[in-house]
Amino acid sequence: MENKRRSFLKNLGLAGAATAVTPAILAKDTMGTQGSKVTYLNRPAANSSGEQALKLALIGAGGMGTEDMNTALKHDNVEMIAVCDLYDGRLDQASEKWGNHLFKTKDYKEILKRKDIDAVIIGTPDHWHKQISIDALNAGKHAYCEKPMVHSVDEGHELINAWKKSGKIYMVGSQGLSSLGNEKAKQLLAEGAIGDINYAEGFWARHSPLGAWQYAVPEDASEKTVDWTRYISNIKKHPFDPLRFFRWRNYLDYGTGMSGDLFVHLFSSLHFITGSYGPDEISAMGGLRYWKDGREVPDVLLGIFNYPESRQHPAFNLSLRCNFVDGTSGSTYLKIVGSEGAMEITWDDVVLKRNNHIDADPFLQEKVKETGGYAGRKKILPPTETVYQAEKGYKGAHYDHFANFFRAIRHGGTVVEDPVFGFRAAAPALLCNDSYFQNKYIKWDPVQMKVIG
Repeated sequence: MENKRRSFLKNLGLAGAATAVTPAILAKDTMGTQGSKVTYLNRPAANSSGEQALKLALIGAGGMGTEDMNTALKHDNVEMIAVCDLYDGRLDQASEKWGNHLFKTKDYKEILKRKDIDAVIIGTPDHWHKQISIDALNAGKHAYCEKPMVHSVDEGHELINAWKKSGKIYMVGSQGLSSLGNEKAKQLLAEGAIGDINYAEGFWARHSPLGAWQYAVPEDASEKTVDWTRYISNIKKHPFDPLRFFRWRNYLDYGTGMSGDLFVHLFSSLHFITGSYGPDEISAMGGLRYWKDGREVPDVLLGIFNYPESRQHPAFNLSLRCNFVDGTSGSTYLKIVGSEGAMEITWDDVVLKRNNHIDADPFLQEKVKETGGYAGRKKILPPTETVYQAEKGYKGAHYDHFANFFRAIRHGGTVVEDPVFGFRAAAPALLCNDSYFQNKYIKWDPVQMKVIG
């Protein structure tokens, strides 16, 4: 650790002060939104280098599926040719957004049968992630699936095994893993910038109709426009309810609550930065404090986790919080604390905070002796706070996540969030729900990826 710290201090002495005083301009990526009319011209069959266009299909054209496809189509030499959704209105909107050339269906298996599709984007409710993913891999398709990659921990190994047998690329959509912020934090931690990690915390707060999952319900929502029978075909039967279809995150049959939606992002970033396999003890509490609208999941959730000592890191503890009743409009961050400093991390920036370690700074010792001076003369100090921000023009984590996915398909190699990584991030989030509803601690084996006891 001492060598890493000296290396970090040397780099900080050369560039840190300038970074702290004059940060670069932070640029946000602009994504498409549900219902917006975004027109993308058909991509050519091959680019100037002779590389064939990747042909994509979207399965689940709701809010996040739309965001994913809009982001994917910002990349060169990518073409969308098919879409599947269980609601007529979204299929109609797909033609408006992406063109009348699209093949449209309510049966995702019709898409998987097509030989002209290279990869699928899966943006369905959580209870369909596992089965569509396995079917896609078995059909020879590459797949990008929204997080969490499974609806329960019991489904994880089945999907991992299907991926290993398929030889295809499978990417889980916790896009923050590919962000500049996470990459810089990973580098700083490895260089010893904060010493040995001992604690981390994450917070995700919202207070808006959208943030509380109060998604709009179309006026024409009915069993004539929604394929309800197909929607519930892999879960317990329930009479048609438009809220259970359009506001599915509120119900455990289809969604995974605040932890599956948001904690999983924080787990993914933390595990990427630290190299961790995950916690071995999980506990959660919370409650339904405000959004008493028939939902089955809490709107305030707290999670406490124990990370055991491993080859990758010392033992540390993690605290996660999520609040959908935050009247300040909320904030999102991940903080990692070590023996010599701390980092506050978002996808676009990192704020590094350190104490002044005068005796450990290799740039100061000899210089002070050379100047002579007088007893008790004060020294110039390195910065206690250094801000790293994304360069102007940064296209964002979502864009970079798809860049990783497409590069792996075209040129081989691995992705940053394959099913093993994705399951290790999803499992503790899903077990938060189990801890909350069962009111008990849960022990988890992060290496073998299984519940203990």
